[in-house]
Amino acid sequence: MATRRLVLSMYRNLLREAEKLPTYNFRMYALRKIKDSYRENSTISDFDKIKELVGVAKYNLALINRQVIIGHLYSAEKLVIEKKPTLDPLED
Repeated sequence: MATRRLVLSMYRNLLREAEKLPTYNFRMYALRKIKDSYRENSTISDFDKIKELVGVAKYNLALINRQVIIGHLYSAEKLVIEKKPTLDPLED
């Protein structure tokens, strides 16, 4: 049961960290990749393989964390798709 808790905790941490990515395309790619990878590996029951995949997830979490820091150092304007719609025509 501790393995399940560890895997779910890692999944939530990866999703939270990926949400912090400043660039829309990188953020959407990371979220899609995380969800697809966890969905693909949800049927694995071999503890050694799970331990190996948790190690990969920890590496990826550190990688995403570094990308978030770098992305905030060199931030750019938000894309049109990221801007919240308003009803005021003068705010364009």
